[in-house]
Amino acid sequence: MLKKFLPDEHVQSILDIHPEMLKKRGIKGLITDLDNTLVAWNEAHMTPELASWFDSFREAGISVMILSNNSERRVKLFSEPAHVPYVHRAKKPMAYGFRRALKEMRLKKDEVVVAGDQIVTDIFGGNQFGVHTILVVPVALNDAWITKINRTVERFILSQMRRRGWLKWEE
Repeated sequence: MLKKFLPDEHVQSILDIHPEMLKKRGIKGLITDLDNTLVAWNEAHMTPELASWFDSFREAGISVMILSNNSERRVKLFSEPAHVPYVHRAKKPMAYGFRRALKEMRLKKDEVVVAGDQIVTDIFGGNQFGVHTILVVPVALNDAWITKINRTVERFILSQMRRRGWLKWEE
């Protein structure tokens, strides 16, 4: 059961994921979380650096979709200026949002990767759904109140993985 929380990859920043590296592996789509993966959970707007990052995927022919448990208002405010499609109220880690994102992207599970900062929602959900997962170091050190609960569970899971020697990165 613990292996379901283990990401396939780990990166310091979402910006460390490049379209060329995904394209070489036959990946056609990236599903990314929003809060604390792209910007801090309390940051409303896209940065110019992220807008350029999204453009690089578009230019490479790789679809990007934001998959967030947040409200439509929150996700739309962030996504709309850069014309990034999204699924709000995704109910991660349940399969509902992942299924919806794949359907909208018109891709299969083996053609996408999921990136996010939370092991309990993004990584566990992606692994359960059967897609390649990338854990991203959170953008901010603080979290919304509900995420603080997840982080407590996450710390325990990470400590168990560390004891088993499964982690291939430093925290």
